[in-house]
Amino acid sequence: MDYPLSGLKVLDFSRVLSGPFAGRMLSDLGAEVVKVEPPEGDVTRHWGRVIGGVPGYYHQQNAGKRNICLDLRAEGAVQLVCDLVAQADILIENYRPDVMQRLGISYETLKVINPRLIMLSISGFGHQGAELRRPAYAPVVHAEIGLLHRHAERNAAPYSDLPLSVADTNASLHGLVGVLAAVILRERTGLGQHIDIAMVDATTATDDQLQYDLEDSHDTAPLPNAVWDSPLGPVLLSTDFRLLWKLLTSSQGVVDPTTANMALAEKIALRKQVAQAFFRELTDGEHFSRVMREMNIAWGLVRDPADIQDQTSIHERGSIVQIDDRAGGTRPITQSPYRFSAAKSGVRGPAPHRGEHNQAVLADWLAMDASDVTDLLRRGVLQFDAALLDAQ
Repeated sequence: MDYPLSGLKVLDFSRVLSGPFAGRMLSDLGAEVVKVEPPEGDVTRHWGRVIGGVPGYYHQQNAGKRNICLDLRAEGAVQLVCDLVAQADILIENYRPDVMQRLGISYETLKVINPRLIMLSISGFGHQGAELRRPAYAPVVHAEIGLLHRHAERNAAPYSDLPLSVADTNASLHGLVGVLAAVILRERTGLGQHIDIAMVDATTATDDQLQYDLEDSHDTAPLPNAVWDSPLGPVLLSTDFRLLWKLLTSSQGVVDPTTANMALAEKIALRKQVAQAFFRELTDGEHFSRVMREMNIAWGLVRDPADIQDQTSIHERGSIVQIDDRAGGTRPITQSPYRFSAAKSGVRGPAPHRGEHNQAVLADWLAMDASDVTDLLRRGVLQFDAALLDAQ
């Protein structure tokens, strides 16, 4: 079995999450991904537990990549980028839309060097329009497209950000789809593409609740799922309470305590009290599971994410795996979700140090010898993390 994207070469100029996540998935699918990192490093090198000189957040998004550390401001750096682009299939970047042009490596410039190049650009608000130079991270987009407002309104809570970077990962995955579509199209046309992914577009497109807002039709939506106490602990029941109450009274012997002349709000509150009492009185987890099966209701235990490896399917499917921690042991990392019938996929190694593969990448891609690389290091075009690499 082989990896689906074996043979594709990727230059990953991106940082933080939206670009690096796409690069990580391409690596897991078999592409050779080279992270091109600035001397100051990706900011995520400051986030997470440091093991073997590699912080956890950086490790998760950059595992399996090789790394060259390049100062784009140094004389000769742009020429080196152009030489690498001539050998590349894909380039990923998530700078503000005008940065690549100012550096002299815009798509219009690079496609002359390599007409087959597929360039993925991810930004907050896209490469056209009044907001194209506006800086954006995921929380900014969450606020701008209404997610914070909806989250607060539905939970009767103050405004607060979401506990994951949805706008980044949505943009990353939509970017990944665009890149793979462009690879297929290139087989027919021989030409690459510039793919402009805006975080606002990607997150809006994947917001399945937005049509209720656009059409002022929240009253037609199912009631929100609720969390209940159970012998297993707090559980979420994925069902409308109206259906749940009907099933409790028809199949579980629960008696309706309400009367016809009660106000609707009073009826609902009283029925919820009775339902909660019923769940608390179930004897154990197996009893609870049996009742859920009888009513055919989907449910989930409200877990602490620190214990996610105890979840049955997560454990059985290897959704969290242990890989080399660069310090003589292993560390956990999320596995990519692709499971093929006749191909390989998955994380292929730990995240790299800055400049770790300067020599190897330039030898493989450009047939440079050690003296060429030494000269680039002397001129400051290439750099590396001496403290970490010299210690190995």
